[in-house]
Amino acid sequence: MAGLRCPSCGTAYRGDERFCPSCNLPLVHDAAGEGVLESVDERHERARKVKPQFTEGPLVRVAGARNQAEAEFIQGLLLEEGIPSLLRRSAGFDVPDFLAAGPRDIMVAQAALATAREVLLQGELIPEQPPPARPVAPGRLLAGLLIALALGALVVWLAGQAIR
Repeated sequence: MAGLRCPSCGTAYRGDERFCPSCNLPLVHDAAGEGVLESVDERHERARKVKPQFTEGPLVRVAGARNQAEAEFIQGLLLEEGIPSLLRRSAGFDVPDFLAAGPRDIMVAQAALATAREVLLQGELIPEQPPPARPVAPGRLLAGLLIALALGALVVWLAGQAIR
């Protein structure tokens, strides 16, 4: 009987095993029983690195990058730890002429958030504590709104004068 092999880690097993004890994935038949895995493309190689426990839950933002290259670097670091991730253009930035330019958000599944933050903290890619949100002072907010209202009224008055 041909041997079995784990599709994730590539470890060979006897025919009476059904699941890989370390990856918890079903074993597949070895290529012609020679102990050599079939050559796989890059997509399958990446999928083999993903740990299933890190794929559950909604997507959440774990980090940001300044451009596509930096985002792919972070994505590669996460994948080495078995964490799948998704890149998304940051909101409000879309320049079709420069597709690789602009900030990106790195998204991971909720189950992988803590581990992904650990990996990125070790690589010093994110701050240990997020910067505190600066609350807007109510007086400054009121002053800004009054100035905007006054400027709007001035523009309307000037437009009325120009029409006469």
